[in-house]
Amino acid sequence: MATPPKNLSTLERVTSVTSRAFSRSLPDFSPIAQASLARDIEEDPEDAVESESEPDSETSTLRPSTSAPGRGQSFAGLYRRPSFVGAGNRATVLPHLLSTEHERLSKQERRQALEEERSLLRDNNIIPPKHPQAASDDGSRRKSIFHIPGGDRKVTRDEEATPALDGAFGAVSEATPLLGDPNLPYGGQDDPETINQKWEEAVAAGMIHTTWQREAKVIARYAAPLMVTFILQYSLTVASIFTVGHIGTVELGAVSLASMSANITGYALYQGLATSLDTLCAQAYGSGRRKLVGLQMQRMIYFLWAITLPIAIIWIFAENILIALVPEPEVAKLAGLYLRVVLAGAPGYAAFEAGKRYVQAQGLFSASLYVLLFCAPFNAFMNWLFVWRFQWGFVGAPIAVAITDNLLPVGLFIYVRFFSKSGMSCWNGFTKKALQNWGPMVKLALPGVVMIEAEVLAFEVLTFAASYFGTTTLAAQSVLATLTSLTFQIPFPLSIAGSTRVANLIGATLADAAKVSTKVTFSAAVIVGILNVTLLSALKDYIPHLFTSDAEVIRIVSDILPLCAAFQLFDALAAACNGILRGLGRQEFGGYVQLFCYYLFAMPISFGTAFGAGWGLWGLWTGVALALGLVAAVEFVYLARTDWQRSVEEATARNMEGGL
Repeated sequence: MATPPKNLSTLERVTSVTSRAFSRSLPDFSPIAQASLARDIEEDPEDAVESESEPDSETSTLRPSTSAPGRGQSFAGLYRRPSFVGAGNRATVLPHLLSTEHERLSKQERRQALEEERSLLRDNNIIPPKHPQAASDDGSRRKSIFHIPGGDRKVTRDEEATPALDGAFGAVSEATPLLGDPNLPYGGQDDPETINQKWEEAVAAGMIHTTWQREAKVIARYAAPLMVTFILQYSLTVASIFTVGHIGTVELGAVSLASMSANITGYALYQGLATSLDTLCAQAYGSGRRKLVGLQMQRMIYFLWAITLPIAIIWIFAENILIALVPEPEVAKLAGLYLRVVLAGAPGYAAFEAGKRYVQAQGLFSASLYVLLFCAPFNAFMNWLFVWRFQWGFVGAPIAVAITDNLLPVGLFIYVRFFSKSGMSCWNGFTKKALQNWGPMVKLALPGVVMIEAEVLAFEVLTFAASYFGTTTLAAQSVLATLTSLTFQIPFPLSIAGSTRVANLIGATLADAAKVSTKVTFSAAVIVGILNVTLLSALKDYIPHLFTSDAEVIRIVSDILPLCAAFQLFDALAAACNGILRGLGRQEFGGYVQLFCYYLFAMPISFGTAFGAGWGLWGLWTGVALALGLVAAVEFVYLARTDWQRSVEEATARNMEGGL
């Protein structure tokens, strides 16, 4: 099964900044997307704009204040969740591509944005609490610094230093902190228009503050569903390794080599090409041309199916290719068999990659999670059923993967058709127009392909190198790579949650609140890193038995696991740094740091110590461990020296440019 690269929140969907290196050599993607959209509209003038019914006052997620230029441009476009993100390799080598223009939040996002702002206004004493208290309760209930029953309320230092707001708020003082009906939730001030007005003035006056407790709750709420999603998705790979690993070391090494080959030559291409929909579908939906979202998805599916033909040729003859590259003929033979069988699932996987963009452009971020909640356990069951119950052996694993790959788009269709209220509103029916106007889509997809292929190669090359140390070492490498990728499924979603939160707070010109959220993210990353270190160290003699019964493989894995455990803290911190950089719009810096650390630093050390010094698998992982530590150190220092107010100004400028 594919192990797609990592780079991504249930609320947000794709970053808008690209690498300058790419922008100089590749076409400007925003005009391309606009031209494509304009051409589709011109070809189908009867496709009326379908505007959403909510008022404009709800169109932001922690919206920029009126005191900053560019009001009205949703900040959520600055960092929204990368829809190509999945479980797999750990680095985000280069920033993702997406234009922010013409994007609007979905209804679900608007409601969540409104609730976030209402909650912050309540906690900062701008509006009354949600549940009013009777006068008789004043003396019996314990007061908090956010409770506002009257003049006996405790005053925080921030409030002492903050001038009262007039106008929309009335005369705010200790005696009359708020206006409104005290018998209604939020004093009757929870309508979108009032929330919008109070939010704008409170931000302009510097009255919006946050706390560690609040940020911890928000980040936990963002990260929890992502952790479940990523672990479920990565379990599709783990299930095959679990079942095949107990057959023998040759089979364990073969499934690792086959997965690597499938990633480089197939799955990464699908993921990279489909990234163009992050722009095209988002802009079509944001412009109100919902039917064009379905049209773009159709085009991408047909295009991905078309490139499946050359991919199929490579996979069919993979055995001959791998025999020429890998010194273990039996491993190459089984890996080739795996690729030939799993080819049956490639069209389904391609359709799922395009389908994810279709649903996420509409804000249906839980669709993939619900599909995986069914498909992941079913995939594990099929692996056991085919490999052991039916006694099909090694070939049972790729059969299970192929069936799962084809079930993924079917599950997505069932969700959209029967369980989503608005999912079918963007479907335009099958049309011949999907076979036309592929040029803009392909041009937008090229940077995504380069980015994802670079990331896949950065780590998968270790598996290829391990094959030169023999079947046993290759099998051990398969277990180690699986374990470290599995442990990464916790800190990476945490980094996405932190990135989303910081991005929204920066976009709302709340630099101090963004700093608090960053500290919470780093603290959580340290806790997660220590937890991973403890688990891998304490269970180093037990975990290998879950993957294989071979005594030599178990010994090698147990010996190297302490090294893998040692860099778990750096791994978590590097992920957190990458997330914060994305939230600040500085992912380009992180991209170049990782390019240097992985390709110019880690690879020479890994190959030098592994082959030159004769350290073997120890040497391969030593380079990775040092690179992760260097990434974390460099990016942490950069963030410590970052001018956060400048980031606010840059975000405001991007919003202003997007609104022009």
